[in-house]
Amino acid sequence: MITAAILIKRNIKLFFKDKGMFFTSLVTPVILLVLYSTFLGNVYKQSFSAAIPQGFAVKEDIMDALVGGQLVSSILAVSCVTVAFCSNFILVQDKANGTAKDLRMSPVKPWTLSVGYYFSAFFSTLIICVTAALVCLLYLAAVGWYLSAADVLYILLDVLLLTFFGTSLSSVITFFLSTQGQISAVGAIISAGYGFICGAYMPVSQFSEGIRKAIMFLPGTYGTSLLRNHALGGALSELESSGFPDGVIKTIADTVDLNLYFSGEKVGTGTMYAVLGGSAAAIAAIYVIMNIFKGKRA
Repeated sequence: MITAAILIKRNIKLFFKDKGMFFTSLVTPVILLVLYSTFLGNVYKQSFSAAIPQGFAVKEDIMDALVGGQLVSSILAVSCVTVAFCSNFILVQDKANGTAKDLRMSPVKPWTLSVGYYFSAFFSTLIICVTAALVCLLYLAAVGWYLSAADVLYILLDVLLLTFFGTSLSSVITFFLSTQGQISAVGAIISAGYGFICGAYMPVSQFSEGIRKAIMFLPGTYGTSLLRNHALGGALSELESSGFPDGVIKTIADTVDLNLYFSGEKVGTGTMYAVLGGSAAAIAAIYVIMNIFKGKRA
């Protein structure tokens, strides 16, 4: 375990030492926040306004809190996965420059190497994503704050689980990559496409029925919904306290994916946590098995 800890520390230092890679990973969520708030803020506001019946007025700060919560949950849902691919760049870089081969020829056991790469990617991603979450919370405080202390803790828990999922997924995929060009290409594809298939860029409710059913089998969808629930739940509760009918609250919750339905049945938050955590653990187990077989072949 001491050797694994040394490798984890070494990989984390290499990641943060590469200023270009680090700032690209860190700046990406901030850039997304600026772009979302600038270009998508009005679109989201119009969507919320369309769901509110005539005769009901919504306070400006509540509307801003709803829009801000959707923006923040979208950014964090995507960043926890895309940043993990950046963090795993160290693994591919070691393969490309021959360092990984030198390490395998040393007395270090193969499973120790895999543990070192996995947890270094996890901690590097977690540091960046928690920092991004704090920036997003500051943004919510500026536009409209309706979060409780429990909401904040749940958002951090969601970030932790999504980082676990993102690290597991990226570790399995980068296991097969051996050049920097390959990881750059895969990272670009994930960055461009993941936000759509997890419901971050466009709510699942807006897709056709066939696509919606397919997306409901993807764990990232539930991670996005968890973030939605905890980032928008306080503002929706304030609307309910203001006298809005339950039907209107449900319509808004359905529209922005606070409520997800699988085979017509509403999925509870406990089930969402079980799906996301269980999927992350299963993918991590696959990564472990892949490394065990690789070690035996070696």
